[in-house]
Order: sequence, then structure tokens, then C-alpha cells
Amino acid sequence: MPTKAERVTPLPANLVPLLTQKQIETYYGVSDWQILQWIKAGMPTEPFAGRGRRFSLARCEAWHAANDQAASADAEADELVASA
Repeated sequence: MPTKAERVTPLPANLVPLLTQKQIETYYGVSDWQILQWIKAGMPTEPFAGRGRRFSLARCEAWHAANDQAASADAEADELVASA
């Protein structure tokens, strides 16, 4: 009979681990309050059968990039209005 180490099967190539809220707080260096504000603003969370939330780092980074672009476009529009 094979040992447990010999029964290990590789994960599918596209499988990405999900981060807990504590891990995403540490990654971005922010508090739990800031994460909750981002969730209210639309930062994506992943369905999870357990307790707490899970986050896909790739989806969160894409969301931040899109929001940063929108925020910079809003700032440029505000500058144009202020200078007029």
C-alpha cells in the first residue's frame, strides 16, 4: 500500500489559493476597517463555505488598478474644472 506522501496528487495548473482577510490586510498593510471600506466600495470577495471572507489576490489587484485609474481621471477632471 502506498504511503501518504506517495498518494499526493498535483493541483490543477490554474488553481490559485485564496487569501483570508488577515492575509489581505497584511499584503496591503492596512487595517480591517480599510478592507471593509474597500468591500463596500466593490472590492471582490470569493464564495467560501466556511467562516470569514476569502480574496483572490489577482482579482483584488485588478480592482485596485481599475479604481486607481478612475480616481486619477476624476482628479484630472477636478483640476480642469478648478483651472477654468
